[in-house]
Amino acid sequence: MARRGGFPGGMPGNMNNLMKQAQKMQKQMAETQQALEEKTYEASAGGGVVSVTVSGKREVTAVKIAEEVVDPDDIEMLEDLIMAAANEALRAMETDSQNQMAKFTGGLGGLGGGLGF
Repeated sequence: MARRGGFPGGMPGNMNNLMKQAQKMQKQMAETQQALEEKTYEASAGGGVVSVTVSGKREVTAVKIAEEVVDPDDIEMLEDLIMAAANEALRAMETDSQNQMAKFTGGLGGLGGGLGF
């Protein structure tokens, strides 16, 4: 009669080690995510006349605009510069986040569960 339950060949010890490793990895991932959220990323556009800073939480935290670029007759250009700088800062944050989390996923796309890692 076949045994039910358990794992042949001492597998429970290996399972415990696997669980400990998974818990350690989960803790390291949480710590890395926390560190990423505390970082800031800055990018500029228009040769530096507009700069935007975003946090690792994907929030714009600062916008700096040089006086010489403020032209009431060309608001559209200023809007475009702000948008370009913000998008570049967000891309830098996303790239850094993906690179940091890839250390845990080993480049296995989707292992982060779609949580934006």
